[in-house]
This record gives sequence, C-alpha cells and structure tokens, in this order.
Amino acid sequence: MGKGGRPDRTITAAQASKGADETTAPPGRLARQAAFRVGISAESRAAAYLTGHGYAIAARRFKSPVGEVDIVARRDRELVFVEVKARRRLDDAALSVTPRQQRRIVAAAEAWLADHPDDGVRDIRFDVILVARNGTRHIAAAFDATA
Repeated sequence: MGKGGRPDRTITAAQASKGADETTAPPGRLARQAAFRVGISAESRAAAYLTGHGYAIAARRFKSPVGEVDIVARRDRELVFVEVKARRRLDDAALSVTPRQQRRIVAAAEAWLADHPDDGVRDIRFDVILVARNGTRHIAAAFDATA
C-alpha cells in the first residue's frame, strides 16, 4: 500500500513515455487509438504511393460538415478524391467502402469544389487505395458521384 491507504501503482518506462492518459485509458479507447494510428500510417503510405506515380497531394484528411476525404490529389487535368482503407488483407479492405461512405465522400468532394472553384475545370475521379500487410492496391474510378 502506498500513501493514504491507496495501492502503489508501478508503471514501466515505456508506459511512462506514452503519457499517463494511455496507461489508464479504457480498452475501447486504446483500440480506437491504435486504429487511428494504423489509419494515419496507411494514409501516409497511400500519399507516398500517389506521389511516386506523379500526383501532387493537395490535402490530407480534408474535413467538411458533410464528410471527410482522406486524400485530395491532382495530376495533369485530374482531381482525385481518395479513400484509404487499411485492413489485414487486401480483399477485406476492398469490401469496406460502403455506399453510405461513398455518399459522404462525394458530399465532401462537393464541399471541396465549393471552396476551390478552380478545381471545377478538372476531370474528377473517386479512387480507393487499399493498404494491407500483403501490399497496396490502387483502384482508380472505384465509384462515381451517383453513389
């Protein structure tokens, strides 16, 4: 027992370096934090992939009141709104972009175009990049604005 009758709480150096909030967070919160970090990592891999294929990244994690787009990229006359999905296997990732998600991405794209009217003259496309342990897959024109 420690001072005041409370049990001693000993933490490891690794736990201390993560911050007190992570050592006491409930399991659900820890899972969300881990998923968030995996998502950020996948978005970074996807952005690097796009840059390597000649795209210029205009924005990452563009948020609007109606939705979010993971990556907005330009190449030549194309404006591409990219949804990034990270899963253990590429096949699992391919199935994870739902019609509801597609509608929210399209709505966020419309918000982007309202904020960036010069992009309205570009050819617009909605892509998905799947990131998994066994690779990365770029699906160009994965869905359209009628979703």
